[in-house]
Amino acid sequence: MTSSPSATYARDVRVTWWYTVASIMLLQVFGLAVWALLVALGEPSLVTVLYLVGAAGSTASAILLLIHYRREPLDEGDAIGVRPVWPVVLAGVASGALAGAAAGSLLLAVALAAQALCLLRWRVGIRLRLVVLLIAVIVAAWIIEVARLNPTGYIADVFGVGLFTAMLPPLSATSLWWWDIVRELDRARRVEGRLAAAQERLHLANDLHDLQGHHLQVIALQLELAEKMLARDPAAAIEQVRLARASVDEARRGTRELATRFRGVPLPDELANAADLLRAAGLRVDVDIAPDAAEAPAEVLGPVIRECTTNVLKHGGGVSASLSLLRDDETWELAIANDAPAAPRLGGSGLDGIAERVGRVEGSVDAVHSGDRFTVTVRVPAGVRA
Repeated sequence: MTSSPSATYARDVRVTWWYTVASIMLLQVFGLAVWALLVALGEPSLVTVLYLVGAAGSTASAILLLIHYRREPLDEGDAIGVRPVWPVVLAGVASGALAGAAAGSLLLAVALAAQALCLLRWRVGIRLRLVVLLIAVIVAAWIIEVARLNPTGYIADVFGVGLFTAMLPPLSATSLWWWDIVRELDRARRVEGRLAAAQERLHLANDLHDLQGHHLQVIALQLELAEKMLARDPAAAIEQVRLARASVDEARRGTRELATRFRGVPLPDELANAADLLRAAGLRVDVDIAPDAAEAPAEVLGPVIRECTTNVLKHGGGVSASLSLLRDDETWELAIANDAPAAPRLGGSGLDGIAERVGRVEGSVDAVHSGDRFTVTVRVPAGVRA
């Protein structure tokens, strides 16, 4: 089965993110491993243990910051997004200071602290100034390291490892900057798809207005004429009523043909629209879409997505939601979950309508309330149509 271009592009975006994360973490872990070797060769075991604790804390902090960076919106109004990330930054700085102190290296401590700061999403313009400032601080710490703190020691070792350590924060910031560009392009692509769908709907509305306006005007004239002729020529009046009825049938047929020609919104766009609506309502939303989701039956699942989104907004009362559309062999599985302190009535909230719609195509609906999570799971055979 061949994936659509949009699905291929979305998969490439995810691959780009994992490549970016792998590059950043590989550089950091490799640099810390080299420093660990130097510390183990020249320091007591207790100092080595302290260094390993600091290195592990710095690595864990970097992983958590990268997870936060991936989930944070591009247009976050706050300077660095959600404030609870600051404890992770402070933990990374403290861990870097511990590792640097154990290794006897001011450069290592400064570089690891700068790394934690470079893994934050800053406003446009601030990141460039921050990186330039941090490079200046790192170079200053490097000079002090070689000239003052270790003038006769392992200068060659410190210089070689120091070059690698000093490059880590700016390389990480550059990698995330490129990722932001890729993510912005992906968002622009999705917005373009939604605009195309909106334009198509507008085109449908114009065609429907022209079609119905013409037929309604003709029907009104025919009925008015029948009313005037009813007293003096009942037969002619009945003929006008018959023509008006024929015009109604023609209008109905034209509307049905127009609706048949109109293409539904692809399911990836439906899910994106639903996620945007939930985020606008203040919920934290996770979305998981199969690469070939555009091939799922939109005529069946599209109304289900809209109905479930409405139910979440009306009856959820929570702070988070998740949307997923995945394929398992020959079955499409749509799952929409949200916080729900109290279990909704399973016979209401549109669930009966969803079950009826899905049942027409031999699908199934499961509504489960577990703990504080309410999940609606819809399964339909692949390839079905409404």
